[in-house]
Amino acid sequence: MSLFTIDEEKCKRDGICAAECPMRIIELKDQESIPTPTRDAEELCIKCGHCLAVCPHGALSLTSMPVEACPPVNKEWLFDEQQVEHFLRYRRSIRVYKDAPVDRSVIQKLIDVAAFAPSGHNSQPVHWLVIYDSKEVQRLAGLCADWMRHTIKEQPAFAKMLHMDRVVASWEAGLDPILRKAPHVIVAHAEKKNRAAPVACTIALTYLELAVPSFGLGACWAGFLNAALAQWTPLQEALALPEGHSTMGAMMIGFPKFKYHRLPLRNAPRITWR
Repeated sequence: MSLFTIDEEKCKRDGICAAECPMRIIELKDQESIPTPTRDAEELCIKCGHCLAVCPHGALSLTSMPVEACPPVNKEWLFDEQQVEHFLRYRRSIRVYKDAPVDRSVIQKLIDVAAFAPSGHNSQPVHWLVIYDSKEVQRLAGLCADWMRHTIKEQPAFAKMLHMDRVVASWEAGLDPILRKAPHVIVAHAEKKNRAAPVACTIALTYLELAVPSFGLGACWAGFLNAALAQWTPLQEALALPEGHSTMGAMMIGFPKFKYHRLPLRNAPRITWR
């Protein structure tokens, strides 16, 4: 079976698909010919869909990705410069949540959106674990507090840098400065041996975080949990990830208790031009 098919009536023989293919596995022998795959195309194709997406005529379909299944770009929905800036500056790290669960279908949709994040060689190595039960979220926070108590004794300088004594004291007072009483936590994990996985998971979680406000939700990177998961065996065992997998990032998610009304300032970027 061919890697892709061409609708000869729609194809204009303009070579755009061949020029855009990142793996250079599409040939256009002359202006009268339709595009064809190279001999090694099956082996090298990364299924990125660039060829399908860039064709202005809708003439190309990958065997694994028919053009009819890929929605057209809606130009009316594209952000202009000011809208992009506002969208990115509006994002806030949410640390105060309503005591209400998020519907599972909404979390599923968010992850579906995040799955479109780029990854090296389009390997898409990200796996997702949703800690949906709020009681389980609090149990994980408690294990994280145990790690902090251990770290205060064994690595006092590191613990002091992260103010772990204050965090533990707040936890023991009934507060939750670790997972902020978020109703849910989303963990991105992947095979340890996959060198592309850490960056891919970070980008995918960033996609998810940026999508969250449009769903009426808020999110925050679970920094303490991420740090603890790298060192604390009881916490790793609690997650029970597949053999050979490691966590690459975690994020709290829920309904924000408060709304934000201003766009705070940030330091000017430090730029070196060469």
